[in-house]
Amino acid sequence: MITSKGYAAQTAESPLGPWNFERRDLGPHDVLIAIEYCGVCHTDIHLTRNEWFPGIFPMVPGHEIVGKIAAVGSHVKKFRVGQRAAIGVMVDSCMECEDCHNGQEQFCNVSPVLTYNNLDHSGKPAYGGYANNIVAPEHFALHVSDNMDLAATAPLLCAGITTYSPLRKWGVGKGHKLAVVGLGGLGHMAVKFGVAFGAEVTVLSTSANKKEAAKALGAHHFIVTKNEEELKAAQRSFTHIIDTVAAGHDINPYLALLKTNGVYMNVGMPVEPWQLSSFTLATGNKVVAGSGAGGIPETQEMLDFCAENNIVSDIELIDIKDIQTAYERMLKGDVRYRFVIDMATLK
Repeated sequence: MITSKGYAAQTAESPLGPWNFERRDLGPHDVLIAIEYCGVCHTDIHLTRNEWFPGIFPMVPGHEIVGKIAAVGSHVKKFRVGQRAAIGVMVDSCMECEDCHNGQEQFCNVSPVLTYNNLDHSGKPAYGGYANNIVAPEHFALHVSDNMDLAATAPLLCAGITTYSPLRKWGVGKGHKLAVVGLGGLGHMAVKFGVAFGAEVTVLSTSANKKEAAKALGAHHFIVTKNEEELKAAQRSFTHIIDTVAAGHDINPYLALLKTNGVYMNVGMPVEPWQLSSFTLATGNKVVAGSGAGGIPETQEMLDFCAENNIVSDIELIDIKDIQTAYERMLKGDVRYRFVIDMATLK
């Protein structure tokens, strides 16, 4: 076994703190990554606090992982020691079902092994990236360009692919008008990708004080959603809307902003179910779609696109001992736009 150290939640009610644990030894097709940075995702809060479903404790969160290859198994061909590498939301799958063969391992028919709060194929808990290392099959490790800021790359492994994937699936590009609901960790990446794809991008936010920040990210327009006149003027304006808000909210007013045949993409994953008006959907043949991260090929495509177009996340680098404060600040929306843990601070 490989001796590891990290930060874990011992229960859903306890704060995260230092914890020593063991990872499995390398198999012939595995890589060991020395973690340098790990992004902090809103999912980490949901899972460590049992907000979606009962968790597996102790829980080491973190699925936005970047670092360097520290060791490789005897049959590994994809990586060599010293190369940059990344791990996202999953670390294994059956590799035999239809979805796995189609490069959509996140929807594995047997069950993808999520990076944390999940059981691996041996039945043991998987531990995430708030740690000094991680072991995974080489297939699930991704290449990171040497030209990219490594710390700012970390959130691309979740916030990046989570927004990139649906925008690509629904063909957002030149000639389209994209609205982004919320300007947080996911939202700011949706703005960057929308602009890079050639769309005309509008940010929809409850907070008027985010207007200049939205423009700085490249957004062409900004609408304060609490302003009824602004919302009314924007009705039937957008070909696509991507909703990145994690808190519960009514999406029916936003559906009215879609053009005929418009697509509403959900990536924010609120705990509370949405209530939709069937009349709103039927009037205009509108589509409400979900999206779950992305498969390994698409995630690598996204990282390569980011390297070619100089796209990374806007981050605030933190000491791991400040993780609880970061959680509370995230819940208040007090971060632009993603916390990233400097794992060198893990003593």
